[in-house]
Amino acid sequence: MTVLGVSLLFCAINLSMAAESPTIQLNDGSKIPVVALGTGRGTSKGANIEEVRDAVLWAIEAGYRHIDTAAIYGDEPQVGQGLADAIAKGVVKREDVFVTTKIWNDKHHREQVVPELKESLKRLGLDYVDLYLIHFPVASKPDGSPDNVDYLETWQGMEDAKEQGLTKSIGISNFNVTQLDRLMANSKVKPAVNQIEVNPTLTQELLVSHCKKLGVAVMAYSPFGFLVTRKHHMAPSPRYDDPILRKMAEKYGKTTGQIVLRYLIDRGLIIIPKSTNKERIGQNIDIFDFKLTDEEIKVIGNYNKNVRVINPIAWKDYPNYPFERD
Repeated sequence: MTVLGVSLLFCAINLSMAAESPTIQLNDGSKIPVVALGTGRGTSKGANIEEVRDAVLWAIEAGYRHIDTAAIYGDEPQVGQGLADAIAKGVVKREDVFVTTKIWNDKHHREQVVPELKESLKRLGLDYVDLYLIHFPVASKPDGSPDNVDYLETWQGMEDAKEQGLTKSIGISNFNVTQLDRLMANSKVKPAVNQIEVNPTLTQELLVSHCKKLGVAVMAYSPFGFLVTRKHHMAPSPRYDDPILRKMAEKYGKTTGQIVLRYLIDRGLIIIPKSTNKERIGQNIDIFDFKLTDEEIKVIGNYNKNVRVINPIAWKDYPNYPFERD
């Protein structure tokens, strides 16, 4: 069993013992908290970007020790301010909080990566981030049109950034099995993380299993799937009032949202719930005093329909598009 596998097993046994978000060990030795506050587009319906600053502070006060952002989200300054507020209040020190950010598609040339990370650091007000991700394997030009830059070249820039101490760990996001295998075979530093969409309607069993086999941790974005309101004319089940989820929620004294988050934790994933609502931020980390049964995990997994919340189908003809094209 890999180091990641042992850590996941240990984490699964001992989650309920932790006051703050538990951690797992990445393949490079770094420890990553298994709950991250998600920021960015759609952080909260109608949310003002300035609310992100308060959300970050509230999350840290609630026990979060991981914040996820990205250059494209446009909220790195607010994330940095929220973290600075928490440090100024004596809630945490910088080294207590794991910060993840991502490089966007139009900065994929090797020589662009380090300068772009330095810009993110400037916006965040930090000397380093804990994890830097390639947001998509797809490359684009500044105007959004396709660019044929091999993600292997981008990865060389990521390795440069790690070597220079600008980030402790490096990883990827939205890479499929084939792309991950190719990267693993052609890199000096292996990706520590693959951040992908995972939720009850997109369980990603094969990709998650493959990542774990390779010792690559999986971060799950859009963890609620279609439980929350989405602008989707045929949103699939389960929804927030799903009777099966409600029955589980009543059993454990939780909300259906907490049940779904726990489902992902029990699968060994790092979850990224988004909210700018103080009460909901607290609820989303209040999931370590119970554990789902194997049968309950299976039942929730049966909702899978391979339907994505995030589906940039407009890129389907771009080089290195990672998703289904129909």
